[in-house]
Amino acid sequence: MIDRSVILEKLGQYDLNRLKIGAIASHSALDVCDGAVDEGFHTVAFAQKGREKTYAEYFRAQRDSSGTVIRGMVDEIVVMDKFRDILNIQNKLIEDNILFIPNRSFTSYVGIDAVEDEFAVPMVGSRNLLRSEERGGEQDYYWILEKAGLPFPEKIENPRDINELVIVKMPHKIKKLERGFFTAASYGEYRKKAESLLKQNVITQDALDNARIERYVIGPVFNFDFFYSPIEKEMSKLEIIGIDWRFETSLDGHVRLPAPQQMTLPEHQLVPEYTVTGHNSATLRESLLEKVFKLAETYVKATQEYYSPGIIGPFCLQTTVDKDLNFYIYDVAPRVGGGTNVHMSVGHPYGNALWRKPMSTGRRLAMEIRRAVEADKLEDIVT
Repeated sequence: MIDRSVILEKLGQYDLNRLKIGAIASHSALDVCDGAVDEGFHTVAFAQKGREKTYAEYFRAQRDSSGTVIRGMVDEIVVMDKFRDILNIQNKLIEDNILFIPNRSFTSYVGIDAVEDEFAVPMVGSRNLLRSEERGGEQDYYWILEKAGLPFPEKIENPRDINELVIVKMPHKIKKLERGFFTAASYGEYRKKAESLLKQNVITQDALDNARIERYVIGPVFNFDFFYSPIEKEMSKLEIIGIDWRFETSLDGHVRLPAPQQMTLPEHQLVPEYTVTGHNSATLRESLLEKVFKLAETYVKATQEYYSPGIIGPFCLQTTVDKDLNFYIYDVAPRVGGGTNVHMSVGHPYGNALWRKPMSTGRRLAMEIRRAVEADKLEDIVT
């Protein structure tokens, strides 16, 4: 891990009156840039060649003579052959006073080792927590959840022990950022589906051997987009900005078919895939909100104990709720979530109500930077 003193030395070179906010041009970058321009910051998106047009053309920022953005949100676009090439232009980022916002595409394409050991650019958020998202690691988010005593679906150690509905979690063989998940209710069904997916090149034997098998919790899915502010003095440091849920292909297509029709599908369509293609906004029954805040408070305390200084800024608890209204955390994103574009520009009922103005995750991030600069506490939110 890059020593904190190195990052603070780089931060000391910044002109705080000319700060820019930058992110990898993927995942939730539009929300990050949109929120940044709302708070008066210049934005920079770092794109991979062939994937830049969304940011360079369709959402490019246009400013009037006074510098006010009147259209779009991306001021500058830096196009690289590969996302990983951002490691070669770190000096440019520092010279341009860019505070970097990590997202899942950043850690996936650049690589978590490089993020921890090579990327010496001041980052808003928790650098040392990003590795916890790598499922199967020595101290992944399941490790944190267990240490904290937080609820998560029961793990099945041996596929031969499957005696009720489970979900088998592993990466997709071809779509590197996606899932090769499948469900099964018996060892026989597990073997049949696994063999089919292996034949179709959806999964690999190595991934199957190292897959996580866990009890399937039947219920609605809620992704809770939280924000933790270490510099807040007077009010709660923990905020809920919004709630979202996912559209997944081909799963969402399957559930729109009657069961008899599903049974007529050919083998290559029979097992649904879980590729996330979009998100939608949601709210939660008010009597359940306190339960959710308790989950988040416990997670924050655990990160502070095991990953000092703990979570900084946005994080997302991905949950499902059973018939008895018990929450189970099945995934944790220790950074800006993948579904925050749902409240881009318009905000979300929770964030809006809390701050009395449109408040998205992207805007809350930018506002935290602004507040930290004004209070001379930028060091407290940068790693």
